Amino acid sequence: MEHIIKNGFVYCPQNGVDGEKMDICIKDGKIVEQVSSDANVIDASGQIVMPGGIDPHTHIAGAKVNVGRMYRPEDSKKDVEAGQSGGRAGSGFSVPSTFMTGQRYAQMGYTTAMEAAMPPLLARHTHEEFHDTPIIDHAAYPLFGNNWFVMQYLKDGDIDGCAAYTSWLLKATKGYTIKIVNPGGTEAWAWGGNVHGIHDPTPYFDIESFDIIRGLAEVNEMLGLPHAIHLHCNDLGHPGNFETTLASFDVPKGIKANPQTGSRDAVIYATHVQFHSYGGTSWRDVVSEAPTIADYINKNDHIVFDVGQVTLDETTTMTADGPMEFDLHSLNGLKWANCDVELETGSGLVPFIYAARAPVPALQWAVGMELFLLTKDAGKVCLTTDSPNAGPFTRYPRVISWLMSNKARKDLIDGELHKWAQRKSSVATLDREYSFLEIAQITRSTPAKVLGLSDTKGHLGVGADADVAIYNFNPETQDPSADYRTLESAMQHAAYVFKDGQIVVKDGAVTNPTLRGRSYWVDTSVDETIYNEVVANVEKTFKQYYSVNFANYPVQDDYLPHSAPIKGVMQ
Repeated sequence: MEHIIKNGFVYCPQNGVDGEKMDICIKDGKIVEQVSSDANVIDASGQIVMPGGIDPHTHIAGAKVNVGRMYRPEDSKKDVEAGQSGGRAGSGFSVPSTFMTGQRYAQMGYTTAMEAAMPPLLARHTHEEFHDTPIIDHAAYPLFGNNWFVMQYLKDGDIDGCAAYTSWLLKATKGYTIKIVNPGGTEAWAWGGNVHGIHDPTPYFDIESFDIIRGLAEVNEMLGLPHAIHLHCNDLGHPGNFETTLASFDVPKGIKANPQTGSRDAVIYATHVQFHSYGGTSWRDVVSEAPTIADYINKNDHIVFDVGQVTLDETTTMTADGPMEFDLHSLNGLKWANCDVELETGSGLVPFIYAARAPVPALQWAVGMELFLLTKDAGKVCLTTDSPNAGPFTRYPRVISWLMSNKARKDLIDGELHKWAQRKSSVATLDREYSFLEIAQITRSTPAKVLGLSDTKGHLGVGADADVAIYNFNPETQDPSADYRTLESAMQHAAYVFKDGQIVVKDGAVTNPTLRGRSYWVDTSVDETIYNEVVANVEKTFKQYYSVNFANYPVQDDYLPHSAPIKGVMQ
């Protein structure tokens, strides 16, 4: 069906469109120049029109997400939704069920979301949950930073072997990029320890975090992957960790970006940097070092990051950084789950309450805001909450209201927020307010570019996927700074959302819950001789150590009914 969206205020950073009144034409699931005279007309007068939102880092599918759903029945009871328009019912506030996840993203105008941590051994389960999650396009990031094969190849200085193994694993798991979590630290946790800083040796392999980050960054560009390495630095959540963060950012500096798809120029994507921006030596003297981190990012072009903004909610933390989760459990005494995934990775889960009146959560909120407000170029920062770690993704509209309204921030700071937010950070002195164009950047065009998807995602130019969000907020007559609550409500429940040219949301309600999105993954090619040698080595190791047969490991095509492979060739 053909559609034409008329008279809306369009914000499309990639094409330099900043609030212009213009028409958007849709045909056969794509944005086109014009449509026939009998096309369906959507009158967007007095409304905002943006490309569909893109979440580059979230936790919505896979084994640890499912554990989060199972061991927190109190979270499921907190938010329950009946089935609508032929869709299934769902539940879960911080960790919603699969069906509700897709619907809630769509209701906010988001059409793409990336699962940020997939244990390779559990990839089939991740893709099964993707298939059960409606509407949104998706991909998953396999975990490489504590993988035995990776560490052995890097220890031996065999970068070609590491690249061949990475190529095989991405294809075997139908994964999208190289995810690195606490490099070396989760492997150390299997031995009862951790690493602190990029030069601590990993037990048994005796290689440093530095070697893992640098080696995998080189592999990433050798393979021409669409996305930069996706790095969760060492020392997450520890006072004084900003020095490790800055050192980690420097590791891949000087490596040249070489994407075979897309146009990214970053070689490192640093995730949930709010958790990595603390000074001090303990929680007693902790202070924000967000200005130092933002200054580095402003001066360097090899990096894009997301914030991991604390939303001041009760939530569920979950990460492949197993030792960090044990530290968190030791701090708050709440229930803890832990898992070690054979030779590949591990994970942990702990509930957490980010109470506005508590000192540390108040400071964490301030650190995230500082990172957003002090980073000068919205082309370097993405909006995330590291959902659900710093808060659920459904709070993105609230974060947007904080970014666009100094009054919203001051009302919170002067009201219920603990005084640590002012005493230990500069947040109360920052009066910058994001524009709608900048909001479109951090939620649309910047994620699309760094993910290597900017040809079809994150913009409304001819040839783009017809993923479009319309919001009932008039930038001519309404002020987002003063009327921030109305802005949040508008962003929470879009007036219309199109996914691949189909209307999936109208007046905030899901209208097409049976639509399924595409599954992106990377299909790379490397030297056949090296590749065959590596696969033979992997198969031999499987027979010795793994609990599954080698043939039962790869994800078959049947698990991806809407498969969208991206080609890459080793350089």
